[in-house]
Amino acid sequence: MTLDDVRDLAGAIRAEVAKAVVGQDAVVDHLLTALFAGGHVLLEGPPGTAKTFLAQTFATALGLDYGRIQFTPDLMPGDILGSNLFNFQTSQFTLTRGPIFHELLLADEINRTPPKTQAALLEAMQERRVTLDGAVHALSDRFMVVATQNPIESQGVYPLPEAQLDRFLFKLLVPYPSVAEEAQIIARYGQGRGAPRPADLGVVAVADASRIAAANAAIAQVTLSESVVDYVVRLVRATRESPDLVSGASPRAGVVLAGAARARAALDGRDYVLPDDVKALALAALRHRMLLSPAAEIEGREVEAIVSGLIERTEAPR
Repeated sequence: MTLDDVRDLAGAIRAEVAKAVVGQDAVVDHLLTALFAGGHVLLEGPPGTAKTFLAQTFATALGLDYGRIQFTPDLMPGDILGSNLFNFQTSQFTLTRGPIFHELLLADEINRTPPKTQAALLEAMQERRVTLDGAVHALSDRFMVVATQNPIESQGVYPLPEAQLDRFLFKLLVPYPSVAEEAQIIARYGQGRGAPRPADLGVVAVADASRIAAANAAIAQVTLSESVVDYVVRLVRATRESPDLVSGASPRAGVVLAGAARARAALDGRDYVLPDDVKALALAALRHRMLLSPAAEIEGREVEAIVSGLIERTEAPR
């Protein structure tokens, strides 16, 4: 597969998703970038903005095995990972696999479960494997977590620990649709009953395991120039030097941002990364890795504005 084929594949996936999801083009582009960069995505938005439906549609268009976990306060790690159960007929333990053994896992309302259960995802998200009773079980190379959370609720939720947030490549804000998009949504779905399914709306798989693997092999050809590497380093270090932030981005943030920029370049059919690729992805890759200083909190500053300002002030190579 050539990089032109990667660009065409991305266009076909976007077209399939658009059959069911109205708008959200920027979110879809970031999901595609995360998939081909081997990253995970946290979607944050009000209820009813199609976060769950978008994940379902995305998995359908890519031909990925889709699983969903509804996170609740009483959810246990074993409900995610599975467990070894004793079979009295064979006198042996048998692994009962949990929903984490899917290729695209929707972690719905991830902040509704305690940190102990959230931590069950850490090894899987970082190393694409699960350890149960000392035995290591590999996950698919295409394993991807798409998590959702509601930003407007404060009761009955557990903020994600920094270690968990750092495992997400992007945090994407899912906004309300525009007036025209909302009218289109109501006209399209207002006469039906119940929640629509992507397959019923004509969404078909335009990719499979072999095509995704071929695309990943093509993306490996994309190069990072020294000037772009220096730009990523200066962006990441700027977050650590800001007096408005107690904690800035980790070296992992720089690594994943560079990898995402390579994927974005490939989705445009290029074998080289532009500074604009980094700049376009920097806010989504950095916003969830920051902690405000007490002074900035008192002043009512927001992480979004601070990170955006750092990105604008960091000079990009020409």
